Amino acid sequence: MPVIELRSLVKHYRNVHALQGVSITVEKGEIYSLLGKNGAGKTTIVKILLSIVRATSGEAILLGRPAGHVESRRKVGYLPEDHRFPDYHTGWSALDYYAALSGVSGAERRSRIPEMLRLVGIEESGRRKIRTYSKGMKQRLGLAQAMIHEPDVLFLDEPTDGVDPVGRKQIRDVLVHLKSQGKTIFLNSHLLSEVELISDRVGILELGKLRREGTVAEMTVEKDIYELRLEGAFDALMPEIARRVRGVRRIAGGVEVDVENAEKLNALVDYLRANRVALVGMTRKRQSLEDVFIQEVGVAGQGA
Repeated sequence: MPVIELRSLVKHYRNVHALQGVSITVEKGEIYSLLGKNGAGKTTIVKILLSIVRATSGEAILLGRPAGHVESRRKVGYLPEDHRFPDYHTGWSALDYYAALSGVSGAERRSRIPEMLRLVGIEESGRRKIRTYSKGMKQRLGLAQAMIHEPDVLFLDEPTDGVDPVGRKQIRDVLVHLKSQGKTIFLNSHLLSEVELISDRVGILELGKLRREGTVAEMTVEKDIYELRLEGAFDALMPEIARRVRGVRRIAGGVEVDVENAEKLNALVDYLRANRVALVGMTRKRQSLEDVFIQEVGVAGQGA
């Protein structure tokens, strides 16, 4: 049974079509990242799943029940973007307060709070006032708050926003640890390099429509373009190489070629070997996730 299932989800705000028939399925133990420019509809999807707003039409299923069902909501942790904690709290007292709201007993809170502070790397600052925390520390405290009641599903909106590289690595490690425990993570982020490192699957949302979806490997492979690392004198062969492929570019230690199919690639390798040029390595070229994102949605913003 999928943990999250959206079926032809539509949401209209007066004249704004925020979602236009979005369907997404997320399985147990997956890290699913939803990408999109501001105004694409990412936060609207999370709000519908959390029953903060209602869909105009379509279905949103969370943990096998309609979104908003009280039993499903008990098993969800949420870190919103630009969250705020009362700054008179300490990290410890804030976690104690929010854990109590989630129904965690006093004994469990005393056990879990130091564990959560240690997990997100702010154990030594747990007794300090939140007003003394940096943006990155507040962000990590927010992640601890989302996890304090041991939810099955985590919704995280820009969890590494404002966090330094060391802190981002620590948060990535926490998310991978949670995944290993069977937790499901639904992630919104603008930091595509971070998403690329931890996500099982990625969806690209544009103007309320799911434009593309797949694993990171599926999304970033650039078909039929290969980097060939060569040994031997091959400069004189470049005109013939160019004749055999759709495109060729000289790179350090070899060539980059765009071939029509595997048969043409094998024929090229045979030609090089016949001319005493050794193939010492071959890599299918990959794009970055950022390259794919820009190709799908462009670079211009769409508003808030």
